[in-house]
Amino acid sequence: MADSRPDRGEPSPVLIKFCGLTNIDDAREARRLGAAYVGVILAESPRRVDIPTASAIFDAAGAEVEHVAVFGHGSSGNVPAVANDVAADIVQLHGAIGPRTLEAFRHAFSGRLWAVVGIAPGESALPPDARDIAKVVDGILLDTRVRGRTGGTGTPFDWDQLADAIAGLRERTRIILAGGLTAENVGAAVLALAPDVVDVSSGVERSPGRKDHEKMRAFAEAARSASIDRGRATPSSSLET
Repeated sequence: MADSRPDRGEPSPVLIKFCGLTNIDDAREARRLGAAYVGVILAESPRRVDIPTASAIFDAAGAEVEHVAVFGHGSSGNVPAVANDVAADIVQLHGAIGPRTLEAFRHAFSGRLWAVVGIAPGESALPPDARDIAKVVDGILLDTRVRGRTGGTGTPFDWDQLADAIAGLRERTRIILAGGLTAENVGAAVLALAPDVVDVSSGVERSPGRKDHEKMRAFAEAARSASIDRGRATPSSSLET
């Protein structure tokens, strides 16, 4: 897999993904702040964008930032073509999609694949198929499931209860942590779970789809500070000025 797990012998700094982007100004700010990933939503959502807008956002973010196209389960039949149209590096799939379907999808899309695993607040165990999913994807994105919906809920799940289970997944694939992250709590999340990537959308917004650049900067600083606290700092951890 192209997006293989980091070498766990040498801890890596946490990477940042700004998701739910709807305009080029926010994409440029994400690049300036050193984000590793930017995400656009091509499924039903208040932050949904069309294909031309998604392409413009990815262009504004630049080639040094990985481009993530986010889809729901209902649109899975069109995903490979749309992902290729917007030149996505990674497809992020939401919905109850089993390992076999995910494995078949890999043959239709030449980029990398992240599967979303939803966790309800208060749950103390991962879904039963999480380990099987981890075997066939390049990353598992852990997000909070509220009333059957994952993504954009603005609600964290219980990190401490699931720390051991998530550590087991980390041996199989990349871990992306989402779900109610903000500048105020991302440090605690990094310290509790040591994810490879922290993913934020509503936690840095002033309104749905419009980012607050001060909140974006505060989030990036908090995530990197926690990464240093874990002994995961590298020279690339500093923000651009």
